[in-house]
Amino acid sequence: MNTTRVASDLAAVMVPLGYAGAVFAVICALVAAVAIVRGNGGLTGGAVGVWIVCALLSLVASFASDWLPPILAGSALVVLLAAGGVVKWIVSATSARRAVDATPETQTASKTAITTVSKPALV
Repeated sequence: MNTTRVASDLAAVMVPLGYAGAVFAVICALVAAVAIVRGNGGLTGGAVGVWIVCALLSLVASFASDWLPPILAGSALVVLLAAGGVVKWIVSATSARRAVDATPETQTASKTAITTVSKPALV
């Protein structure tokens, strides 16, 4: 057996492993993004930790000069972590606005205005 044949046989095994690692890395990045939105730091850390292992597995495809799996794995983490942070910022900004609208002072003022308007004047 010559070295080209051995390299071809190894590439036949390594490339699918690399693509599988990239798929798992994208799933882990998605889990990390959802965990960021929910504010769960432990799950975010665990998902990124598993993502590291999957990203290393996606590097196996580079044995056959196929760089698409590691690029997909890396870009998925960057994009989904940024998206998770932006969504969390938007959700927290809107929930803070709802909390300000629901303060007791505004509720008391609105009740007073409603009762004042709804009572007829006695003459």
